[in-house]
Amino acid sequence: MTIGEAQEKVDKWIKEYGVRYFSEMTNMAILTEEVGEVARIMARKYGEQSFKEGEKSDLGDELADVLWVLICIANQTGTDLTEAFTKNLEKKTSRDRERHINNKKLY
Repeated sequence: MTIGEAQEKVDKWIKEYGVRYFSEMTNMAILTEEVGEVARIMARKYGEQSFKEGEKSDLGDELADVLWVLICIANQTGTDLTEAFTKNLEKKTSRDRERHINNKKLY
């Protein structure tokens, strides 16, 4: 599935099952909440914390939740994520072409 196809699928789902998009601010709050859930799993799985009994630990599902809300925000603000990501990758390549390769801390 391409990024554009994902944007279309989310839009179709919202219109069919979700009634409408939540407001941009509500979706920003939800995105923050979902990122926090990813952070919780990361802290427990890769950090020093341990999981509580019965605590959800499906990182893939939480990352998909983040992607879902991010796509919702893109759709409702008219952002073409394929175009935005392509431009962002070009920016990073131009800006950081030699930065990381020459960073002795990475070796």
